[in-house]
Amino acid sequence: MKTIDFFFDFSSPYSYLAATQLPGVAARTGARVAYRPIVLFGVFKATGNDMPAKVAAKGMYMAKDLERWARHYGVPFKFSSHFPSNTIKAMRLVLVADEGGRGEAAALAGFRAMWEEDRDLNDAGVLADLARAAGLDPEAALAAIETPAIKDKLRANTDEAVARGAFGAPAMFVGEQLFWGNDRIHFVEEAARG
Repeated sequence: MKTIDFFFDFSSPYSYLAATQLPGVAARTGARVAYRPIVLFGVFKATGNDMPAKVAAKGMYMAKDLERWARHYGVPFKFSSHFPSNTIKAMRLVLVADEGGRGEAAALAGFRAMWEEDRDLNDAGVLADLARAAGLDPEAALAAIETPAIKDKLRANTDEAVARGAFGAPAMFVGEQLFWGNDRIHFVEEAARG
């Protein structure tokens, strides 16, 4: 079975769009999606990249482009009023959930909260709701996201993504092939079939 390593940050709306499509890709190809949260600003710093929204023309284009993609995929989308957002605790929660085989549920719940429901992923109540959505005990999960092991794992994911050639998010790998951006999903599917 092939694995699609999906490196993402909840703060990336294009990662949200990719996340809406990857379960279908997995179902059609028999591949497994590994949800690998990263710190996008860490990737930007390591690679000399920056977010498109910092360039006024790109930011204006991005707002329209995101709406087009959401329409194309037939998925809900609301630009987050919390953007740009520090989503580190929510991404650590995915890592906690993944230890119990619930990483996908936590990741998809986090993306829905940020890009469909316009919720603040820094809010403790929202984090507790995400833990519940992933079938976790909220109190235990919120304690676990503060442990050194989980913090180290998020750093390690970020370092690995950069070492493998990622420069932004979403970065998807099938084997050593990198596919960047939600608009490369068809190539991800092709590689997962190959």
